[in-house]
Amino acid sequence: MAIHLHKGDLPEGLDLGPVVAIDTETMGLNPHRDRLCLAQLSAGDGDAHLVQFAKGQYDAPRLKALLADPARLKLFHYARFDVAVMRHYLGVVTEPIYCTKIAARLVRTYTDRFGLKDLARELIGVELSKQQQSSDWGAETLSEEQLAYAASDVLHLHKLKAKLDVLLDREGRRELAEAAFRFVPYRAALDLEGWPDVDIFSH
Repeated sequence: MAIHLHKGDLPEGLDLGPVVAIDTETMGLNPHRDRLCLAQLSAGDGDAHLVQFAKGQYDAPRLKALLADPARLKLFHYARFDVAVMRHYLGVVTEPIYCTKIAARLVRTYTDRFGLKDLARELIGVELSKQQQSSDWGAETLSEEQLAYAASDVLHLHKLKAKLDVLLDREGRRELAEAAFRFVPYRAALDLEGWPDVDIFSH
């Protein structure tokens, strides 16, 4: 495994393949207040590419092109938040997407535990550490522990997707999952526009 740290954007010529695992680290959970600090990406090959953003510097043309590329599937765990925060700071709508949390909710109806740590343990036998989850991602220099934590959030998503795809097909919920994935950018837009806790479909 190799972790590559890039400042401000992905390097020119980097090919992350047709399915790219993506995650973000921010200063908190409010996109309007808590800035985007880091974007992590992996092609599923055991390597992670981390793009660190200085405050207010979100040009990143190569990353933006990848996020908007209709030929590349973007793979997330809890896409709703990452898609919203990248839309707010990078000004790009990310699609098409696949969300392992949505898929897990559709097929793992026997539990209420849908965190990435829970999925990794149950489906692929990997123990993830969440020790650095609440650390200062806005620091100019990130620690080795932070970099390893950030990388771990994308390194296993391809394997999780493969397991979840089998379960979606087994339970006959693939079409429903794909419809939910297509709706995520709109759910993220609703969050940003002021409806984060409102079910607009309720009576």
